[in-house]
Amino acid sequence: MNTPAPEPARGSPSTPSTPSTSSAPVSGPQAGSRTARVVIVGAGIVGCSLADELTARGWRDVTVLEQGPLASPGGSTSHAPGLVFRTSPSRTLTHYARYTVEKFTGLHRAGRPCFLPVGGLEVATTEARRLDLYRKAGLAAAWGVEGELVGPARCAELFPMLDPGSVLGGFHTPGDGLARAVDACQAQIERASRRGARFLERHTVTGIERADGRVAGVVTDRGTFPADHVVSAAGFWGPVIGAMAGVEVPLLPLAHQYATTAPLPELTGAGTGGDEAVRPILRHQDHDLYYREHLDPAGGPGRIGIGTYAHRPLPVDPYAVLPYDQAPEMPSSLPFTAEDFAPSWTETGRLLPGLAASRVDKGFNGVFSFTPDGMPLLGESGAVRGFWFAEAVWVTHSAGAARAVAELMTDGRTTVDAHECDPHRFERAQRSPAHVRERGERSFVEVYDVIHPLQPPATGRPLRTSPFYPRQQELGARFLESGGWERPHWYEANAPLVEQLGLRPPERDPWSARHWSPIAAAEAKLTRERVALYDMTPLRRLEVTGPGSLPFLQRMTSNNLKKRPGSVTYTLLLDESGGIRSDLTAARLGPERWQLGANTPADLDWLVRHAPDDVHIRDITSGTCCIGVWGPLARELVQPLTPADFSHEAFGYFKARETYVGHVPVTALRVSYVGELGWELYADADVGLRLWDTLWEAGQQLGVAAAGRSAFNSLRLEKGYRAWGADMTAEHTPEEAGVGFAVRPAKGDFLGRDALAARSAPERKLVCLTLDDPAAVVLGSEPVHVDGVVDGYVTSASYGYSVGRCVAYAWLPARTAVPGTSVAVEYFGDKVAATVAAEPLFDPEMARIRR
Repeated sequence: MNTPAPEPARGSPSTPSTPSTSSAPVSGPQAGSRTARVVIVGAGIVGCSLADELTARGWRDVTVLEQGPLASPGGSTSHAPGLVFRTSPSRTLTHYARYTVEKFTGLHRAGRPCFLPVGGLEVATTEARRLDLYRKAGLAAAWGVEGELVGPARCAELFPMLDPGSVLGGFHTPGDGLARAVDACQAQIERASRRGARFLERHTVTGIERADGRVAGVVTDRGTFPADHVVSAAGFWGPVIGAMAGVEVPLLPLAHQYATTAPLPELTGAGTGGDEAVRPILRHQDHDLYYREHLDPAGGPGRIGIGTYAHRPLPVDPYAVLPYDQAPEMPSSLPFTAEDFAPSWTETGRLLPGLAASRVDKGFNGVFSFTPDGMPLLGESGAVRGFWFAEAVWVTHSAGAARAVAELMTDGRTTVDAHECDPHRFERAQRSPAHVRERGERSFVEVYDVIHPLQPPATGRPLRTSPFYPRQQELGARFLESGGWERPHWYEANAPLVEQLGLRPPERDPWSARHWSPIAAAEAKLTRERVALYDMTPLRRLEVTGPGSLPFLQRMTSNNLKKRPGSVTYTLLLDESGGIRSDLTAARLGPERWQLGANTPADLDWLVRHAPDDVHIRDITSGTCCIGVWGPLARELVQPLTPADFSHEAFGYFKARETYVGHVPVTALRVSYVGELGWELYADADVGLRLWDTLWEAGQQLGVAAAGRSAFNSLRLEKGYRAWGADMTAEHTPEEAGVGFAVRPAKGDFLGRDALAARSAPERKLVCLTLDDPAAVVLGSEPVHVDGVVDGYVTSASYGYSVGRCVAYAWLPARTAVPGTSVAVEYFGDKVAATVAAEPLFDPEMARIRR
């Protein structure tokens, strides 16, 4: 969403020493109650970490069920190589990995540390990868991870087996390393047990009991355990546990190859200090490979472990995985397929010549989990209350992900924004088995690929299209994807306009030129000077009705919605601490009927779970469509087509009405996310194409154009409109994010109001930056240097064609939120000068919108 301009606890706290054998439904406390009965399914690294986190927060009635022995449960944790590389394009995952390192560093088992800070080394053998390491170094700096770019000689010093002539350079992160996952499990089992948690091995879950839409207990082959909360931390068995609860789990188990060499004489004696590794973890991502040492603590010859993603995807049916007592080794360890590994062994001999004379001694295909987008599943199910996901989490992020789930269960919010991991993020169309498999396999293939932030998925498309899709294809739309929707980013039909309008957008470097076209400049200019049609169908639309709708929305949102029907209000969904869960555009279409412009399926779930019986909420997105008609000639286009008066006096800014455009019934909202006069026109999907054609035909005499998201993003940043999920999240308050105008404390009580009142002045703020060099471009997630040190990061950025330079929004210390302050944005190692600017950059008087 883009911003426009301006229950009691019940139950006993005691923990029974034996499970209940009754299958009677139970009901219990909601999240946040320390008397809640929690059953965690799975004693792998995530389940053990979660039990530790929950008991540390005072929850005592925690039972962890494991089908195998606790010493080695048999899931992915038992075979994981333990690599912890913290840096990720995802700030959330980076924070999870950082916490994993911090926590495991403080854990010991049998006198041994649970984390070895041997460091990490990623090498480049291609120019594309070398440049990507510069970008990764920027991400590390932005997210607070120490790292340095090094040359070939230094790479060989760090990992002596490496042939320096085969690499162009590397990125060294000394704080990364190896997690002893099984030891970390045992250490946390001991700690959580001292606080009251129970860990029960050899308990196979056979069912999840439910009552009144909530979980009631967990059935095992050794009895039933009443539960108020059930957490699926079952790893690749997640879909099986989910099915028992009647919950879809969009997760695909896949096999990943790992092998160890024969003993290597050159590693003899290296482990005599008791360490199992001393050299950095090595990643050779150009060939989807990684390496780690396995040293002999007794001083004998060590080995090198080799993991590869270079083989074909090997999906695994979780229902077909043998139980622990029947598996040859352990359930997650499948037979090694040597033919799949052969190319990786050949490449290993080239990168590490000393291994050419060795051989693969042991290998297995280890099963672990992938989601359609490669991110974890963390949070409560919307289908069955009290059923929680802690799935698709690797050892790398295990402690951080477990902390997030524990925070959600106990506090209702997370310290680090977790919307990327929200299980509600997948639309229904994205949860089909076919789609999950196709995209899950693709996630596997792309684990080590260089992925551009705008790069669309290569498979499973198109999935969702608007009614305008045929016309967009005719106009040569270049589509990217979001939420399963095909979204035009520009139209090739507009290519001649670049020359005709005399536009000369600055030349771009190869990275920023990807998924971009100078056509976006023409579409932006036409929007500013004429009129353009934007497909806004992917914007989520919720219908809220019922006699209690107004007091409900007043309670749930920050702004005052007590206005007459026909009014539109920009407002926020806040959590109890005042963090921005989402932002909404609320159109009051009748005394008891509202249309909300929302962001993700999580917004629907949030509202539904809070709604009283006299309020009804439904998602109407798929059955409707929307065209944004924006530009100085928008009124000239629309007025002749409608019987309603669209004059400024009759149809003012932030107003709504239901009328017709040609033959098509529409709900028109006078709002603009590009800073120009215009309307969002909503219609039923069955008449959507007719609406497009009506507007398109009538607009020819006005020079109407179709415009895409690339131009849209440029225009909205010039107007200072925030994008939830990118510029602001639940980590931020309205004042920090610059949307304090959408908070009205005087209206009465609302969620988050008291927390906001108790907050002190912000220490950080979202500020607008312009790059000093008109030809420079950044894309987002870059570190920002203040007074010579990294002290912030860019959220989103785009070239501002109307202002003649790149516009970037960034989180910086509040002291720098002064127009004129000089900073620098790091882009591929270069420090690009930038200046804090007063916002909005374009039309600060709002004259163009209010014509």
